[in-house]
Amino acid sequence: MSMFSNFMFPPPSSIFVTTMSIISFIALVNYGISEIRGKHLNYSKFWNANNNSGKQIKFSGKFSSKVGMLLLYTPAFLAAAASFWIFPNEGFRSTVLHSALSLHYFKRVFESLFVHKYSASMLLDSAIPITLSYFMSTITLIYTQHLTKELPQPSINLIYPGIMLFLIGIIGNFYHHFLLSKLRGKGEKEYKIPKGGLFGIVICPHYLFEIIDFYGVFFISQTLYSLCFAIGTTLYLLGRSYATRNWYLSKFEDFPKNVKAVIPFVF
Repeated sequence: MSMFSNFMFPPPSSIFVTTMSIISFIALVNYGISEIRGKHLNYSKFWNANNNSGKQIKFSGKFSSKVGMLLLYTPAFLAAAASFWIFPNEGFRSTVLHSALSLHYFKRVFESLFVHKYSASMLLDSAIPITLSYFMSTITLIYTQHLTKELPQPSINLIYPGIMLFLIGIIGNFYHHFLLSKLRGKGEKEYKIPKGGLFGIVICPHYLFEIIDFYGVFFISQTLYSLCFAIGTTLYLLGRSYATRNWYLSKFEDFPKNVKAVIPFVF
């Protein structure tokens, strides 16, 4: 514990933060395990994956992926943007955290509107838990940081490495989303094997950079909750990328077997 105290704030005596730390971590790990087992959250290429009967899904809660993606990210973006007004002038660390979260979700809203190409739908029962996860994790990250304002700073300051990690993550994630968007021409909806960037060694480099992004957020924040959320997100995206690689293997006979899921040359 003394080692952790060198680079982390002590956990706040908050039932809300403690509860959210446990819930977020368990939920993300459970989603990751479910992805590996073939029970997917119904969006992107997996939106109809849990319908094993082969029958058409008739569900009033199905809507376009573009609307769904905006639903996922907009509440979290608004929460992050509002943090500048709700918790103003709380120091450099809090300002950087608020800025990072605002930029993270602004990028996602921007990509949803102007970058992503859509070929499927999204179901409401998948959109709601993802939206709540992003929204609740954002307000918990912000509130947890607020609770540290009277505490002494960790002896090892990770803010500047965190900013670097965050920028690498968000730029790398955007770049690979851009490459994915260029795979399809106008009016095309079929999936193709991605190429360019790190797609030659992992099938989900956008997930790899998202993981880097959230460890950047942890380094900026240096709280136990941000660490739990970063680890939970990592485990979920490992499961999601594993399922994605298996999907490509099942759909494309020429999919290169040496391409890993998310960690180059390892997994």
